[in-house]
Amino acid sequence: MKTFVDDASIVKKIWSTTDITLFIFAGASAEFALNKQVDWLYFTGKLPADPIGRLFSTVKYAQYIIFKEEKEAISSIEKINSIHQNLESARGFKISNDGYQDVLYMLIYYSIASFELLERKLTDKEKDEVVRTFVKIGHQMHIQDIPDNYREWKKVYEDQLTRDLVKSTFTQDLFQQYKKHLGAFRYFLLLDIQRTLVSKHVNDLLELGRPRFVHLLLPLYKMIRKYRWHKQLIFIMVPGKFISQVKAMDKAM
Repeated sequence: MKTFVDDASIVKKIWSTTDITLFIFAGASAEFALNKQVDWLYFTGKLPADPIGRLFSTVKYAQYIIFKEEKEAISSIEKINSIHQNLESARGFKISNDGYQDVLYMLIYYSIASFELLERKLTDKEKDEVVRTFVKIGHQMHIQDIPDNYREWKKVYEDQLTRDLVKSTFTQDLFQQYKKHLGAFRYFLLLDIQRTLVSKHVNDLLELGRPRFVHLLLPLYKMIRKYRWHKQLIFIMVPGKFISQVKAMDKAM
C-alpha cells in the first residue's frame, strides 16, 4: 500500500511521536497568534472558543495526510481545501498565498525544532526531506512559490517572519484563551516550551523572555523517554477532557 508520505521519511518519525507532535503545536501556537491573517479563524469564532480542540482537530488531519494511504491523504487535503473555499465564500475574499505559506512554514520549522529539542540534530538531507514533504502537501493545497530545499526555504521563512507577524489584539486575546482553556500551570508550561522553541524574532514580539525550567529538565526527560516512562508526563500537558485525544494520537501513529 502506497502512502502519501514515504515510509522511510524522517517526517513519519517526527510525527509518530506524541510529545514531539504536541511540542510542534505548542511552538506554532505562539507564532500563529502573531500572524497578520489570524483573523480568518476569528471569523468563524471556532478558534477562540476552543483553541485546544482546534489543535487536536488539526493533528487529526495531519495524521491522515502523513500516515494514511495516498488516496485517503489526498482526500483529506481536498476536504481542507473545501473548508477553506467555503470560508472564503462566506467572507467574500480569498486567503492570500502568503497566508497559506505561513502556516505550512510553521509546520516545517516546528517539526525540525521540536525533533531536535527532544531527540537529536537532523542532517541537512533530513531537513531537505522535511521541506520536500510539506512542499508536496502544499502543492496539493495549490500553494505557490514554495522552495523545495531547506537552505532556500529558511531564507524565505526568515523573511516572512519579519513581514507577516505583528502583535495585535488578536494575539493578546488568543493567549488569554490559551490560559483560560489550559489553566495556570499548563499555561505556564506552554509559555516555557514556547520560549525554548520559537525564533528570536517571535520571542521578541511576544516578549516571552528566556526559558525558565524546561531546558533544565530536558536531560532528565530525555532519559525517561528512552524507557518510555514519560507517558504520564504527556498527559499532564493537556487538560483532562483531551486525554482520550492524546491516546487516540498514539493509536493512530
